[in-house]
Amino acid sequence: MKQGLVLITGPTGHGKSTTLAAMIERINQERGEHIVTIEDPIEYVYQPQKSVISQRELHADTHSWGVALKSVLREDPNVVLIGEMRDYETIEAALTIAETGHLVLTTLHTNSASQTIDRIVDVFPEKEQAQIRGQLSMSLEAIVSQRLIPSEDGARVAVCEILIANPAVRSLIRDGKTHMLTNVM
Repeated sequence: MKQGLVLITGPTGHGKSTTLAAMIERINQERGEHIVTIEDPIEYVYQPQKSVISQRELHADTHSWGVALKSVLREDPNVVLIGEMRDYETIEAALTIAETGHLVLTTLHTNSASQTIDRIVDVFPEKEQAQIRGQLSMSLEAIVSQRLIPSEDGARVAVCEILIANPAVRSLIRDGKTHMLTNVM
């Protein structure tokens, strides 16, 4: 995947950051990209392999999410990791960055793909929601909703719901029919 929005979702403590780190490491091992991470705090420190990785920490390297996300495009990244989409400002920036041809990897505290879409859209004023559904339908590439559940031996095992944005998914998002997403997964 070279561009678009990829969301890792689930409750706190269920491996979202670890999954993002694994994705960054995979890109780093296989492709020569410029990766910029913006986190609060930095959770994993990456060693450059094939990629150049610039890590930014909120408050240490930048004053706010808004400033960091507005300035990230000046760094000419191929991949942008946003530690968490927390609010209107970070969600709007993530969509814009993804729309402009970059790969955006981020997390959100939701429990399913349909809830994720609804949460993103509902952050915007009602008069903007149709436009946001359109933007999201075009820029979304995947949602991985994950939970870690205990196995018989006491370890934790990932259980995932994976939504890949195909034409049917894009149409349901655009039309506001997120309740039907489970039918096309």
